[in-house]
Amino acid sequence: MTSAQPTPDNGSPVPKPRPSTIEDVAREAGVSRAAVSKVIRNAYGVSERMRTQVEAAIERLEYRPRVAARAMRGASFTLGFEIPQVGNDFLTMIVDGATEALAATPYQMIIAPLGREQKSDVAINSLADRQVDGIVAIAPRVDPAWLERIAERTPLVMIGRHDRSDRYDTITGDDRSGAEQVMSHLIELGHRRIVHLTIHPSRPEPPWAGQAGDEPHVIRTAVYRERMLALGLEPSVIHTLFDGSEAHEVTRALLDSPEPPTAIFAGNDTLAIGILSAIAEAGLDERDVSVVGYDDVPIARHPLVSLTSVDQDGVTMGREAARLLLERLAGRTTAVQLENAPRLHERRSSARPRRP
Repeated sequence: MTSAQPTPDNGSPVPKPRPSTIEDVAREAGVSRAAVSKVIRNAYGVSERMRTQVEAAIERLEYRPRVAARAMRGASFTLGFEIPQVGNDFLTMIVDGATEALAATPYQMIIAPLGREQKSDVAINSLADRQVDGIVAIAPRVDPAWLERIAERTPLVMIGRHDRSDRYDTITGDDRSGAEQVMSHLIELGHRRIVHLTIHPSRPEPPWAGQAGDEPHVIRTAVYRERMLALGLEPSVIHTLFDGSEAHEVTRALLDSPEPPTAIFAGNDTLAIGILSAIAEAGLDERDVSVVGYDDVPIARHPLVSLTSVDQDGVTMGREAARLLLERLAGRTTAVQLENAPRLHERRSSARPRRP
């Protein structure tokens, strides 16, 4: 049984109080409606005093912006994230960083992961069709010109592709520097039979790296080839799927070959974990086959794994992506290109070879 609503003296029910509106907040705070909107959107040009006034009024009035009303005004207060793979710990780090950056804002994330056979443009289009206020795309395998058309109507931040666009922002790691650190580390340890195991590129690899639209793995592969050829050695590049299961099988075949590698440079830590599993199953250790990964995901630092890996700070990438989108939504139109400086963390998985 539900309790009866309080009634006035004439016996009629007391009407429920109406929800507070943005106009109510503006009146309570003694500012304009536009000022309240700017505080809610975390826009440029908001003084600390104005922010304090508006936030206090929002709390007193228990104001909650209505999502439907936002959408009608052209704002949904949602940001879309296209990610190429579910279960990749580095991508989780990026999402964690973005979540942290958005915690104090009214924005929510919608994540659009790719299916195994799905194309990046389908996921990005699905986010745009939901009228999200902005999109973060992580190394999508699409043409830069297509991305620029998307960016004309929806603010866009690209993570992991070395594009140079005046219509959308980019965040990358310095993949050339990261790969150089890996190769220098292995060569200085005395390795010469080095295999590079990485994911399939979205299109044929160019003879050089650093062009607009180059993928991180393409640049790392180019550096690997350059360093091997400089030593008069034959490069050996093996392409595999995103997950570690195929990397495991490929590694078992390499270990059974007449001249197995003494070191494997993995395109990412997910592949590296699959490689380490195959090496352990064969009863070998880092002196037999050293492994270096890329991304420095949390499991790499576990003492039982102790994977040498390149840290490109995925959490910071995600945090910066969210910040750049918020700046775009606040009115910035000039494109920004950010590049993280990677750092190799040397751990137990790489060592001097038992046999050169």
